Amino acid sequence: MAIQREIWQDHIEGNLFKNNEFLLASTDASQFVLQGKVVHIPQAGALPNVAVNRSSVPATVVQRGDTDITYSLDEYSTDPILIPNIENFELSYSKRESVLGEHEASLRQAIADTLLVKWAPTGDSGLVLRTAGASTATHLDGTTGNRKKFTIQDLKNAQNRMNKQNVPMESRYALMSSDMLQQLTDDMSATQYRDFSAAFDAKDGVLGKLFGFNIMMRSAVLSYDNGLSPAVKAAGMTAAATDNDGVLCWQTGFVERAIGQINFFEKIGDPTYYGDVYSVSVRMGGRMRRADAKGVIAIVQAAA
Repeated sequence: MAIQREIWQDHIEGNLFKNNEFLLASTDASQFVLQGKVVHIPQAGALPNVAVNRSSVPATVVQRGDTDITYSLDEYSTDPILIPNIENFELSYSKRESVLGEHEASLRQAIADTLLVKWAPTGDSGLVLRTAGASTATHLDGTTGNRKKFTIQDLKNAQNRMNKQNVPMESRYALMSSDMLQQLTDDMSATQYRDFSAAFDAKDGVLGKLFGFNIMMRSAVLSYDNGLSPAVKAAGMTAAATDNDGVLCWQTGFVERAIGQINFFEKIGDPTYYGDVYSVSVRMGGRMRRADAKGVIAIVQAAA
């Protein structure tokens, strides 16, 4: 029997953030998606001036200059997969369910990798901080040499930068690779680690809390080149020998995500392939919410 497309589409949307819970720590702009493909968000202009003990009237009348933010969603599509008809009878498990689960996992990985790059500051030394710890061997595949370790002081510097930007204290997050997390926890005292671990929340993917940041981890986060003002590398790019690992820090109100169309395709009993063919596509996008990129900081390794 053919799969119920609507059921599977709902299943994909419901599991899109599985193992990538950090994506939920952002503003959901899905309500602003037009025709499933484009995000259109009206942006309010500058706040009005406030006078204290106004001495003259009438006051000057000004008109607020509103603007629009519009961006297209990327389309993520899986290669079609064939399930030969004979396997529907010979296999003792549902290969169809297993194969479609792999489609989901591939989509989740590709979407998360790409959205991280869209959220990341790049080429701006004011938003990209460099690590300043002791020298250690690089851990990124394809890179060589030594890098300065990621320390609690580096995270504290990111906190200070956000404080100066008047970023709200609540709902701040820091996402780092497993290697960077290990360097951070190695730098903690026993008391700091105890307090850090007290905020552990497996359901939301939070491993601990430090300097106001909810700490999260995934196998890989961001890669930056080693320029004077480091630029973030696109997802999937081959690493250069001098590339560096990066930690992304943000406040939920300063980054956004948006889901558009989710399509499930199937061809049952294809006579040319002697089986059933399936594929999936999802439209999704995201961005920094402010043009000045406030509320988002990257901490990038420095060469040692």
